[in-house]
Amino acid sequence: MLAADLAALRAGLRVGMPVTKAQALVPGLIVQDADPLADAEGLERLALWALQRISPIVAADPPDGLVIDTTGADHLHGGEAAMLTGMVQRFAASGVEARAAIADSWGAAHACARFSRRLTLIIPPGESETALCDLPIAALRLDPGLVASLRTLGFERIGELVSQPRAPLALRFGPEIGRRLDQAMAIMAEPIDPIRAPDIVEVRRAFPEPIGAAETIARYVGKLVMALCEELERRGLGARRLDLLFQRVDNARQALRVGTALPVRDVRRLTRLLCDQIETVDPGFGIEVMTLAATLAEPLFAKQTISSLVEEPEADVSDLVDTLANRVGERSLYRFAPVASDVPERSVARVPALAPEDGSTWHGDWPRPPRLLPRPELIETMALLPDHPPVWFTWRGIRRRVRRADGPERLFEEWWKRDAELTAVRDYFRVEDDGGERYWIFRAGDGEDPETGSHRWYLHGLFG
Repeated sequence: MLAADLAALRAGLRVGMPVTKAQALVPGLIVQDADPLADAEGLERLALWALQRISPIVAADPPDGLVIDTTGADHLHGGEAAMLTGMVQRFAASGVEARAAIADSWGAAHACARFSRRLTLIIPPGESETALCDLPIAALRLDPGLVASLRTLGFERIGELVSQPRAPLALRFGPEIGRRLDQAMAIMAEPIDPIRAPDIVEVRRAFPEPIGAAETIARYVGKLVMALCEELERRGLGARRLDLLFQRVDNARQALRVGTALPVRDVRRLTRLLCDQIETVDPGFGIEVMTLAATLAEPLFAKQTISSLVEEPEADVSDLVDTLANRVGERSLYRFAPVASDVPERSVARVPALAPEDGSTWHGDWPRPPRLLPRPELIETMALLPDHPPVWFTWRGIRRRVRRADGPERLFEEWWKRDAELTAVRDYFRVEDDGGERYWIFRAGDGEDPETGSHRWYLHGLFG
């Protein structure tokens, strides 16, 4: 048995067990023939997906993993933690169970992703050895026969190998153990050979003498962008995401990634976006090769500009949006769009800053507050009758006397989503206190029937 899902493992099966024994232990076990070629093709498709959406440097890590260098790209996804969580959730939404780890080295991340119990794990810089010591020696990517021989000698954990002198181990087992330990501890470099899509648009520049000055790098960035835009124009495409890869003389690779909200092939604009990130590049002893690729490109055709003496031309803010998004991350720049829902907290959604308008809007005659709290907050109130607004309410420890009020606006919850909302209602009021501040509050329930809600009062939004 080459592989088993979580249900099979919980049933007592394990990888390497004979199929006949597994079928005897679990009646009705679903058994499928292994297809290594299809598995490799599927892993390559996942690598191409990660190349377009996660980072410029991605490679397959057979038989069941990906290795990704996220340096210079994690800020575009809201930081390392948000990037890992989002990646695992996207895989899960596609039916792929995944675990992910970030560490100083490929070897350490490989080990933690496969042998740690956590779904996502971030190893702080310089702490790879501490994180690896308690993991089994199989996490070092050693040959199974070598792992079995080490276990015969009593070695079970990586920490036990780290504490041993290297010479006796190398004399008996060869250099593989020391090499894998050094790679995992980031002592020995392990370059990633990134995957490239066959139809990707890219240009390359090799230098007879390594370069390292920021001004020189910026000058060649402009030349690469010009050549790339010429090729994009020939294909009728515009760049949505650019990856700039640097290959240093020590065979290490670094990368920059920038994105745009709309397809672009403006040389000056794309050059500026890339040059804004040059300060994050460490040229080391020099850069030998620079490669610029449009990892995400969309159709872009020339538009005819129609002059009008009556209407003002619409302002183009896409350049500003691109600049901000590449500094703070795509997820940190958004706008709110209406959603067809009577429940206030479900009636808005975050969409990209330049997402096209779909014509949807908020319906109803009652005004909505410009600021809606993430969750309704419980308040203390006193109301005379079910249909009357409160006389006063206490929110966040401050008591406020209601001076004016309008309502109630009765909202029924969405009964088709869950049974708890079959009879639930909310009565909303707009109230103003003595200081002129206006609030949006509601009672959970109709004030009479306990099945309609708890009859507690909440503050949900603020006006002005």
